[in-house]
Amino acid sequence: MRVGIGYDIHQLKEERPLILGGVRVSHTHGLDGHSDADALTHAVCDALLGAMGEGDLGRYYPSSDPQFANMNSLDMLEGVCAKLEERGLRLVNLDAVIVAQAPRLGNYLAEMSKQLARVLRVDQSLVNVKVKSHDRLGTLGRQEGIAAQAVCLLAQVPSEKTS
Repeated sequence: MRVGIGYDIHQLKEERPLILGGVRVSHTHGLDGHSDADALTHAVCDALLGAMGEGDLGRYYPSSDPQFANMNSLDMLEGVCAKLEERGLRLVNLDAVIVAQAPRLGNYLAEMSKQLARVLRVDQSLVNVKVKSHDRLGTLGRQEGIAAQAVCLLAQVPSEKTS
């Protein structure tokens, strides 16, 4: 068994779409970043990479590389999943939290979980996404950004024995 933790944070910016967990969320601001700035999916990727001992997302998708500009973060997650398969690992479960003062995200959480589970190729019941406010404290409480954390548990896929 291997455990990984991931974290990401992005500033909110006008005239950007807000994408979290691969889901477009209706809001006046979106997250600013080199890719689509999906903080939730980035945290999930970092948790998986950490559990594999493979560093972080920046190692594979550096923001300094123009080929990753505006990239869909679910495509990044696909790449991380390929590494899981190469290493003979499978996801046991994933737990993630989005920290956002606004917008209200409760109605989007099931779809986020569904999209992440689809890319991870696991049952949706293994992917938990929740949201917390920052109680108006600090940068996140002032609605200057959104953060996400994820924790995952991986297990080795049993190898097939040949007779």
